[in-house]
Amino acid sequence: EPDVVLACAGDVPTQEVLAAAQLLRRHLPEVAVRVVNVVDIARLMPAREHPHGMTDFEYDGLFTADKPVIFAYHGYPWLIHRLAYRRTGHGHLHVRGYKEIGTTTTPFDMVVSNDLDRYRLVMDVIDRVPGLAVRAAAVRQRMEDARLRHHAWIREHGMDLPEVADWSWEG
Repeated sequence: EPDVVLACAGDVPTQEVLAAAQLLRRHLPEVAVRVVNVVDIARLMPAREHPHGMTDFEYDGLFTADKPVIFAYHGYPWLIHRLAYRRTGHGHLHVRGYKEIGTTTTPFDMVVSNDLDRYRLVMDVIDRVPGLAVRAAAVRQRMEDARLRHHAWIREHGMDLPEVADWSWEG
């Protein structure tokens, strides 16, 4: 049983969710994380409402009924909420998506500007998993510092931090 579900839909959020899972494994290995990649967002709808939809049993099996779900979406967050609003765990669903903030500098800068980056996702996990906020305060600060470091770097160099640009999944 996971402590938190990191979910995503789309290519950029998928990379950010995997990196957030890679960061959580390194900094908070005791936190059980489930990663769910939603390829067809119609699957979030109930089966009785859409032919691609999941039954409540299937949905709860993936997303749980009572654990925090941090969902990264390459679009407007309201759409994911609208598709899943009748699900048991909807009250635990937090969606990160585009808010039309920022300018086109680099892809990572755009996700940082919209709070969809790996560091923000880790901070969301820390903020939403019960009991984690106090014992993981130093990790949360490290993630905030990484966002600030990115902000300064991108303005000075015009490109992403090397740790972002050269990132690859270690599996």
